[in-house]
Amino acid sequence: MVKPMIQGVTLCAALCISAVAQAQAPVYDLGNSPQASSASSGAPSSTLEQRITVLERMVDSRTQMQHRLQQQIDTMQGEIDELRGTVEVHTNQLEKVLERQRELYLEIDKRVEALKQAGIGAASSADPQAAYTPPATPAASRPTQSQPAASTSSAARNDQSDSDAYEAAVNLILKSGEYDRAIASLQSFLSDYPDSSYVPNAHYWLGQILFREQQWDAAYEQFDTVVNQYSDSAKRPDAIFKLGMIAERQGNANKARSLFEQVIKEYPDSAATKLAQSRMSGV
Repeated sequence: MVKPMIQGVTLCAALCISAVAQAQAPVYDLGNSPQASSASSGAPSSTLEQRITVLERMVDSRTQMQHRLQQQIDTMQGEIDELRGTVEVHTNQLEKVLERQRELYLEIDKRVEALKQAGIGAASSADPQAAYTPPATPAASRPTQSQPAASTSSAARNDQSDSDAYEAAVNLILKSGEYDRAIASLQSFLSDYPDSSYVPNAHYWLGQILFREQQWDAAYEQFDTVVNQYSDSAKRPDAIFKLGMIAERQGNANKARSLFEQVIKEYPDSAATKLAQSRMSGV
């Protein structure tokens, strides 16, 4: 009785062990787990946002760099204009010195001529045969000879007067930086000395101040006067370039490019051409 029971228990145990051995181990799909799914779906969007952020930073950095470069270019342009003005003032002073030298030479010639006439008069009075010769002829000719010198001296004073007025107006810009007074001074100069050789330069400097004050239309009028009324002026290439700058600031890219090309074509060796070439890429 006991033996059959032991055999039955043994058989049951063997069956249980066999069933356990044949059972499969649980399999987990890690790829389909909730955490894995959320990670896999969030990774692309996170990467895209990071790329967009990087691109935005690059664009902002490039924009800031362009603004800084533009400010540096404007500053350098202002410094170049000031240097040109300083050279112009020195040139004006040199011309005044040369004019003074010419006046001295004329005065010396006048005195030498007077001494010669005095010597001729003394010789005539000492010669008996020349007693009947009217001595008034050389003396009468003297005022005629001195009159051109006097008129030349008067013209020189007038020229010096307009040069002094022009130099004073330019110094208000270059030395003291009193731009409002400089505008009034240049306008007075143009009114008082309409025939002066410094008129085109005065128009140019007046345009420069108005350009600095961003009075585009008023500045354009002054530069346009230089370009169209004073074709031989040394300021004409700079005035054309400034017209292009005004057109660029007003958003007229086609007109700005046309004016820059005009400078390059008409004045290929000028400093204004180099500036125009550097601006061509931006319009």
